[in-house]
Amino acid sequence: MLRQYELVERVKRYDPDADEAMINRAYVFSVQKHGSQKRASGDPYFSHPIEVAGILTDFSLDDQTIVTALLHDTIEDTLVTYEEIESAFGKDVARMVDGVTKLSKIEAMSENERAAENLRKFLLAMSDDIRVLLVKLADRLHNMRTLHFIKNETKRRRIARETMDIYAPLAERIGMYDFMREMQLLAFRELEPEAYDSITKRLEQLKEGGHDKVDRIGAELQLLLGSNDLSVTVSGREKHPFSIWKKMQERHISFEQLTDVMAFRVITETTEDCYQALGVIHQTYKMVPGRFKDYISTPKRNGYRSLHTTVIHQDNARIEVQIRSRDMHHDAELGLAAHWAYKQKGDAGDHHAAWLRDLVEILEQSQDADELLEHTRMAMYQDRIFAFSPKGELHQLPKGSTPVDFAYAVHTSLGNQTVGAKVNGRVVPLRTPLENGDQVEILKSEGQEPQPGWLTFAVTGKARAAIRRFIRQKQRGEEIALGEKLYDEIIGRLSPELASELGEKALKAALKRLKLEDRGALMIAIATHRLRDSEVMEALVPGSTSAEGMEEAHPRQHAPVSIRGLTPGIAYHLGDCCHPVPGDRIVGVRRTGEPIEVHTIDCRSLEAGQDDDWIDLAWDSKSKGGTARLQVIVKNQPGALAAVANVFGATKANILNLQLVNREGPFHTDIIDLEVADAQHLNRILSALRALETVAQADRV
Repeated sequence: MLRQYELVERVKRYDPDADEAMINRAYVFSVQKHGSQKRASGDPYFSHPIEVAGILTDFSLDDQTIVTALLHDTIEDTLVTYEEIESAFGKDVARMVDGVTKLSKIEAMSENERAAENLRKFLLAMSDDIRVLLVKLADRLHNMRTLHFIKNETKRRRIARETMDIYAPLAERIGMYDFMREMQLLAFRELEPEAYDSITKRLEQLKEGGHDKVDRIGAELQLLLGSNDLSVTVSGREKHPFSIWKKMQERHISFEQLTDVMAFRVITETTEDCYQALGVIHQTYKMVPGRFKDYISTPKRNGYRSLHTTVIHQDNARIEVQIRSRDMHHDAELGLAAHWAYKQKGDAGDHHAAWLRDLVEILEQSQDADELLEHTRMAMYQDRIFAFSPKGELHQLPKGSTPVDFAYAVHTSLGNQTVGAKVNGRVVPLRTPLENGDQVEILKSEGQEPQPGWLTFAVTGKARAAIRRFIRQKQRGEEIALGEKLYDEIIGRLSPELASELGEKALKAALKRLKLEDRGALMIAIATHRLRDSEVMEALVPGSTSAEGMEEAHPRQHAPVSIRGLTPGIAYHLGDCCHPVPGDRIVGVRRTGEPIEVHTIDCRSLEAGQDDDWIDLAWDSKSKGGTARLQVIVKNQPGALAAVANVFGATKANILNLQLVNREGPFHTDIIDLEVADAQHLNRILSALRALETVAQADRV
């Protein structure tokens, strides 16, 4: 454990003007307040905040951050108050300590809820002052170093999983790679002990059998670059066990099949020397295609700059080489912490603020714990690609991103209004994966809205959170609108005398009886069938269903309920079994907590749900457009399918999907999903198909 004078000396070494008195006060304050508290290791508890402060001195952080590290557990684990810290150390330190502190014990929550709640508070505090993140990461790193002292295996694994899923990616996102690697290694050792031991032993065997192969290749690179008049420093290492295990999992290969277990770093004097060194290495060794990355011209979102390449050395061994200047190396070692070193106190830079803003936006849009964790992991975890706007603005996105993800990366409102996209000047489907260097132009319309189907291909946490938020809001509005229609229909069943008694007073009394907050909550409960019609009647007019036999035979529906203005997939779902289209006679099946399921009146699946609550529905008179499914038996001869397609073209129908499901003798059976205007349009198409010589049978299914 660092002594008081040793900690002060460390800080004064890089910041002669640091507030020595404040650091001394904080050290003594922490020791006194934690008193006789013990860690799981048996060490005094105050050793932990002192070690955290020591870790942060390695990054030359300002005196306020060091003091925050010393005090970071005092509010949570002692009787110290926010006001005491503010009075003794100032508002900035108090705010940061409060940001690092877990504001409440949340042991009763599920693992996901607890992790999400900690993350939620963490991100909000971090957005206020990024130094909160630096202290928290150092806190987590020291806790991981002492994790083995915790006897409860379940607790150890929970902490390790949280570290792997949240804190290591956060460290990577701000460029603190040493933090990330050590956290991953310690968490990996806890989560996959057998894999850790196996890989560690094999690395030791490789080192013993290789006769310092890393040193030999490093010296060879140093000599090669030096002979080309380049002043460089070369260092090498084996990749750490978690990185190796991850590659083995991704590629589905064994350790023996893994060829790139060594990595080398070349530090040059200037940026120009980086490219010159790259040229020398590529001239000497064969480059592995697809493994070169230029993070100097297009830095990572966390500001990281370097050239990465993989080349084939002797014995067919692949080696990874990173080339960067001394300034780039300094930033890469310290990451975001470099911007809070005492000489550069101030803003951490836009490239950090951008991803942080994305995380906070995700935080605001996610509804529950699972969503928040899913979206933030997406935002922090994935490998990146680079895509450009028509104006040349660079946007970093996860691999597999689509134009929808790009649109949301530019701005949420642009994402919401997306109707199409051009990639490199060509119109492409919105689900098209983007490639490195693509130029993306988003086509928008003010009348457009996010579609539920986008969730099947949107990749980024920001896009998925925004789409889900819009769908939730739209679903609530449409459920209220549907509930109003059903409510009016229920009121219409009552006798004129009873109906005339209903007003605001009766509605308020009904809400009280049903324990609902407001009219909107009542309409949602009706639309989602959480309340039966008879319960609504009884709440509005007590006694209206209490007459003999009335509970079972309350007044039935008088007229169909229109689904005008409601969106398929939001307030109601069209049955996949019968594919209703406008013009069909339709009914709705109501199940508790689910949207209404719409079927044609002759749908066979209705027979299986005789106990379900049905409601008579009607299309809006202006309803147009739907998807019908046809089964067409066609003669197996040239031109047969062309004749069928000609019918669809002539009748202005659009094929959405075509599948050959059976081939038997001279015939084959096709299932065709067809976009039609209404039932009349569909009947004309069927008549035209049945008139063809090449069609044996055409039916709707």
